[in-house]
Amino acid sequence: MRRITKDGRVILASCVASLLVFLLYFQSVNKPIDPGMKSEKSRRNSLQAFYDEEQLEVLEAQKALHARRELLEETCLSHRRKRQVLSPKDLKHLIVDDKHKLLYCYVPKVACTNWKRVLMVLTGNGRYTDPLAIPANEAHLAGNLPKLSNFSVPEINRRLRSYLKFIFVREPFERLVSAYLNKFTRPYNTAFHKLYGTKIIRRHRPDAGLKALEKGNNVTFREFVQYLVDPKTQQEEPFNEHWERVHSLCHPCLIHYDLVGKYETLQPDAQTVLKLAGIEGTLQFPTSSKTTRIDSNIAAGFFNQISPDHQERLFNLYRMDFLLFNYSTPEYLRT
Repeated sequence: MRRITKDGRVILASCVASLLVFLLYFQSVNKPIDPGMKSEKSRRNSLQAFYDEEQLEVLEAQKALHARRELLEETCLSHRRKRQVLSPKDLKHLIVDDKHKLLYCYVPKVACTNWKRVLMVLTGNGRYTDPLAIPANEAHLAGNLPKLSNFSVPEINRRLRSYLKFIFVREPFERLVSAYLNKFTRPYNTAFHKLYGTKIIRRHRPDAGLKALEKGNNVTFREFVQYLVDPKTQQEEPFNEHWERVHSLCHPCLIHYDLVGKYETLQPDAQTVLKLAGIEGTLQFPTSSKTTRIDSNIAAGFFNQISPDHQERLFNLYRMDFLLFNYSTPEYLRT
């Protein structure tokens, strides 16, 4: 048997990567579905009808969803300087529901717990019937819901082409404040305090006491922002998913999402997804929430603690999310 040389292995790896790019590229331009796939074709017809602007009556919700998708595509064309290579590991945030032909890219702090609960009901073979009966920690257990990254390249490509793909986004700084409050001010999040809190305090609190350095449970929002804008942070490791940018988690310029829902219009957008998936009426998206809704006024209070320089640097970090999803620059920023 011939031995494969080092150069041969490099060429082989390059070919595999090129194949993946080729497959994902054709997905990104929305390659037509095989006519033999009747259920997928029916779903596409429903989606096309939903976005048909020539209908006699077009609901405002439909107009908003259509406008979001068009703006996203236009912004991607304007700002994408080079084609990115996607690999299966880049798809680990896309949850697969083969039964209803759905792909959902989950974004932490954008109702992803309730969406995971809904998908557990849809894929649980009758094990669950009420999304809110599923404990939040169970909804996030690894292995409960299949990820697109677990499939082979051909299977990934088939699902990307034919499944209904959706994402939910949120005003970037309101999401950031929500992540800070949840991960750094709740007494039960000791793992985050140990892993990130101690690191943040050690780096950005010169007069830190021994207790703070040991527990990491009293990080201030100002210290959290200092950590985010510090160049060393991303040099050491990627951002945690709870404050990672949406465009880095879900790759909306490479994956052609059929629907872009927003946290600000969560209920109607969620019901639209369920309707297009053919499951409206059998399941309602959960409405109850124990968390305090973070709005611009609450976010403004936190950003008052941040210097103009750090505000500007933070905005530059999240600029693409503001642009891609049509969020205005917050009025409270002093940049």
